[in-house]
Amino acid sequence: MTQALILVDFENQWLDKSSEYYVGNIDKLLTKTNQLIDYCRSKGYKLIFTRHVELDSDAEFAPNSKAVDIISKLHKQKSDILITKHKISPFYQTNLDQELKSIKSVIICGILTNLCVRSAIQDAYDRDLDITVIKDCCVAFDKPTQAFTFKDLKATREEIQFLNLNQFLK
Repeated sequence: MTQALILVDFENQWLDKSSEYYVGNIDKLLTKTNQLIDYCRSKGYKLIFTRHVELDSDAEFAPNSKAVDIISKLHKQKSDILITKHKISPFYQTNLDQELKSIKSVIICGILTNLCVRSAIQDAYDRDLDITVIKDCCVAFDKPTQAFTFKDLKATREEIQFLNLNQFLK
């Protein structure tokens, strides 16, 4: 196995309309992400989900709360890897490096494009992994932030591929 799909922070917290972290209706994004999961699973990719937990929180991203559970609509299986992180980067003080030991290329998608997803991309880049970002399986709070994040990453790391799901599945 030399390829992995990293799904960054697809957590219930983002779906809570009463939360300041609500990203809006992402049903279409979840449908596309399930297509991506199913495709990668069929090709033998290692599937790695990350989730963010704020250790000192009793509200947003609180430990042991439903808010930090992976969104149930996603096609996550028990055999998939789940990495809990407490900082922006999924690599910081986690076992993600170990999980990626034999991996040469990663596909990355997730929630918040400009924060945790960007950090995953940058840190994977610094580890010399081949990276493909599935743009329409990522979301930020607004379209300008999403567009700027992809533009900035592409301008500074031209080896990274930025594709829409349809381009990737071809």
